[in-house]
Amino acid sequence: MNHVRIIARLDIKGPNLIKGVHLEGLRVVGDPHEHALRYYAQGADELLFIDIVASLYQRNNLSDIIKRAANQVYVPITVGGGIRSLDDVSRMMHSGADKVAINTAAIARPQLVTDVARRYGSQCMVLGIEAKRVAPQRWEAYTDNGRERTGRDVVAWARQAVDLGAGEILLTSVDQEGTRKGFDLPLIQHVCDAVTVPITASGGFGRAEDLAAAAALGVSGIAIADALHWKRMTLAEIKRHAAQAGLDVRPIDGTIA
Repeated sequence: MNHVRIIARLDIKGPNLIKGVHLEGLRVVGDPHEHALRYYAQGADELLFIDIVASLYQRNNLSDIIKRAANQVYVPITVGGGIRSLDDVSRMMHSGADKVAINTAAIARPQLVTDVARRYGSQCMVLGIEAKRVAPQRWEAYTDNGRERTGRDVVAWARQAVDLGAGEILLTSVDQEGTRKGFDLPLIQHVCDAVTVPITASGGFGRAEDLAAAAALGVSGIAIADALHWKRMTLAEIKRHAAQAGLDVRPIDGTIA
């Protein structure tokens, strides 16, 4: 039985929780702290906060949001966006983060992956990959919230980063993100086949069946945003469907409710 973490993803721009499609056309959803507390109360296994403009401005502005959340939630918190140095990682960890997701800076300076893993442990170093399909069975890694090409093959980059010390991968399909059409299953399969570290799939969740399809390929986490933000499904409903599909998910209050 596959154990799967159900992760609430919160993309942040300034003070607002936002949501888009293909990481574009952003709409304001509301206050990120209120939503984080709601998802925690509903049974989220982890919270993922991404500052989506941090790389553009070369700074992550989530410290205060993370501090508020960490004082009231007791599940792991991952923070991404604009993390470029060990000092940035230290600031996030002191704010209450358990893990950091690094994309743009890891592409620019792969040694950072090793530096973070050595100082804080590989379990802290999450490699963020924003993948776009460029040919059949081939994807390119993008940076800056899916805006900038890197020329790097996603699968080769995933292997390299794990060799450098990344202990987890946050795999976001830009093509599927916000579409509600399901995950990019071939992308997930290729990356899962290439590495042995935990992989969280993000981008495309639309129906309960999508979770089981991704889990069957070997992912250990599913990041969900759209379905939660617009209240199309609750975490309890998602977990109930997951359990019915034979997946091992953390119970809510002792039972899948």
